[in-house]
Amino acid sequence: RYIDECAIVADACKGGMKCVNHFGGYLCLPQNAQIFVSSGDEPSQPAEPSAPANPPQSPGQGQSEVQTHVQPGRGPGRRVSSSRILRCTPGFILDEQNYCRDIDECTRGRHTCSADQICYNTRGSFLCQCQPGYQKNGDQCVDRDECLLSHYCMHRCVNTPGSYYCECNSGYRLASNNHSCVDVNECQVSQPCEHQCHNLIGSFICQCNRGFELAPDSVSCIDIDECAYSPYMCQYACINTPGEYSCTCPDGYQLQGTRMCQDINECETSHECTEEEMCWNYYGGYRCYPRNPCEDPYVRTSENRCVCQPTTACRGGPQSIVYKYMSIHSDRTVPADIFQIQATNIYPNTHNTFRIRAGNEKGEFFLRRSSNVSAMLVLTKSLEGPLELIVDLEMITHHTVANYRTSSLLRLTIIVGPYAF
Repeated sequence: RYIDECAIVADACKGGMKCVNHFGGYLCLPQNAQIFVSSGDEPSQPAEPSAPANPPQSPGQGQSEVQTHVQPGRGPGRRVSSSRILRCTPGFILDEQNYCRDIDECTRGRHTCSADQICYNTRGSFLCQCQPGYQKNGDQCVDRDECLLSHYCMHRCVNTPGSYYCECNSGYRLASNNHSCVDVNECQVSQPCEHQCHNLIGSFICQCNRGFELAPDSVSCIDIDECAYSPYMCQYACINTPGEYSCTCPDGYQLQGTRMCQDINECETSHECTEEEMCWNYYGGYRCYPRNPCEDPYVRTSENRCVCQPTTACRGGPQSIVYKYMSIHSDRTVPADIFQIQATNIYPNTHNTFRIRAGNEKGEFFLRRSSNVSAMLVLTKSLEGPLELIVDLEMITHHTVANYRTSSLLRLTIIVGPYAF
């Protein structure tokens, strides 16, 4: 009795090869191999009637048996062939040339293989083998799970009845050998990113253009509202646009660089002051003031300077009035030195004192004496523009030798701009 190694040895053949049993062993052949089973050469000589003179062959070799009879009258002991009866062993049949030829049970339907098995003819017999991808379990053929027997696939193996196939992980595709997996360049295949795509081994990553950021889905891009990050993105106002932002300035200002605002000097560009008026630029605008601010009994002696004529008409009042103009930002940090008053003429044997004569009803200012001939106007309260203030700063001169005093007035017009820049 022969041993069918293909049926009893688990996974006898590797790499998808099929197992073919034969006498004394088995073969591993490709799935599409054609198999012809033979256990020896056919008899080369026909069966002879004198076969009894030779030793009898084993029935397993397919040789014929010869029966002889003794004919009377031929002399004692002489054996001649009276008739011949040739008989072949099971699995063989006598042909026309008196040769015992092998019977192909598979083609003649004289086998016992089931419908799900393949019949292979052998010399004197036949074999029943399972279809590729199946293995024997007793007399039955059951599916062979290739995914459990060996690692045929690079990533994932999927078993099917009688076969299997390979699958790849996401980001990979099956190579031409149907077993290996190669990277998929998603950036070229499907262009999954809204802006920029960078391929990775087995995956990809998206990147957004400047001014955008990745959405939660990691492929779309949403605009970054730079204006919402900080109130200091722009000095005045920030305007968000897709992918960027821009700064704007109020009337009276122009953009300097990308975020700072610079005052426009309308007095140098365009204004509506008349010939009798002087244009004074301040932060965010301009104003027109009379070129001759002097009022009776004061007369103009130089630019912005008025002197009392005659002096007797100004008894108890200042002998001269000087008009000055200045601009400051809104909400300026305090305390702050903003204006210095100083005597234009210095006389011997005199002593000067300084005071705020008018325009400080709310206590926004303080006059600090610096020396005998100068004082500093200090802003003590923050002012919010737009606002115009007129402050009279008086210098009183005491003549110690002649024992009399005179005074002069500096009328300071302070224009507070509407913004802190």
